[in-house]
Amino acid sequence: MKITNIIGGGAFAFAAAATMAFAPVAAEAKDWRGWNIHVVDYPVSHGMEAFMAEVTEKTGGELAGKVFHAGVLGSQPDAIEQLRLGIMDFGVFSLGPMGQAVPATNVVSLPFVFKSIPQMYELMDGAPGAALGEALEEKGIVALGYYDAGARSFYNSIKPINTPADVEGMKVRVMNNDLFVGMVESMGGNATPMAFAEVYQSIKTGVVDGAENNPPSYESTSHFEVAKYYSLTQHLIIPECLCMSKKTFDALTPEQQEIVKTAGKNSTDLQRKLWQEREAASMKIVEEGGVIVNEIADKAAFQAAMAPVYEQFLSANPEMTDLVNVFRNAD
Repeated sequence: MKITNIIGGGAFAFAAAATMAFAPVAAEAKDWRGWNIHVVDYPVSHGMEAFMAEVTEKTGGELAGKVFHAGVLGSQPDAIEQLRLGIMDFGVFSLGPMGQAVPATNVVSLPFVFKSIPQMYELMDGAPGAALGEALEEKGIVALGYYDAGARSFYNSIKPINTPADVEGMKVRVMNNDLFVGMVESMGGNATPMAFAEVYQSIKTGVVDGAENNPPSYESTSHFEVAKYYSLTQHLIIPECLCMSKKTFDALTPEQQEIVKTAGKNSTDLQRKLWQEREAASMKIVEEGGVIVNEIADKAAFQAAMAPVYEQFLSANPEMTDLVNVFRNAD
């Protein structure tokens, strides 16, 4: 991917570019199927339902469909492949696991590649997000918007984490990804990949000292009951993508494509608002539950500690150097 492609696009230019490929014919008269891993009462789920409802209303019922929640249509890797083939019409997917199908999206899984949630919004709505959209489209996926999945921070049963040195010797559960293992090890911690369902008991019994996740996950799993220290490192900010099959999108008329893109933008705005509300509610619950929360105003020491992670990633993926720098060096 060339740097000129990265810096030359505008917000969601990737979706608009799809309309230029050829003059689409009218969409097939079939109900769309939408994939969602989350339960019905969740910000992502409400955003998806709003998207489908707006598309149906604005097309006078010409386009209709159903969102299937809680992963009932299968795993994310399977759903992504079905999306690319046009078997699935749309869905919301984490850009973390998306990296298996679209390697460029691995960039947003790098620790501290975003400085804050507001900055993530700005970059994903602008040229960097457009560059990822181009990479997605090359694989048969049209990105309609980037949802908020919060920021992941460390929690543990021992002490607050204020500097990278505080992680030294700590046993921390991480997702099964070399990037996340390297992130903890770069601070002297012992990274322990394990199934998410095992985390509560593992912290309770001392198999691990802690883990890392966003506030709603920390709260809803009751991990805050056994890990009373929550340190807001915000080391991983991995967006989710409201995506559509390019085959489905290309079959729409230009007017329908515009309706879909507008509905995607409106859905993204709604989901982000709902996520912020849910996150605030979760933080209130954990604080009332006796959790000691500490903010980290200056994350420079944590960012500096990630140098080996970036070196290893760029050594294995030199073609992503320009894209990484666009995200990492943004104000």
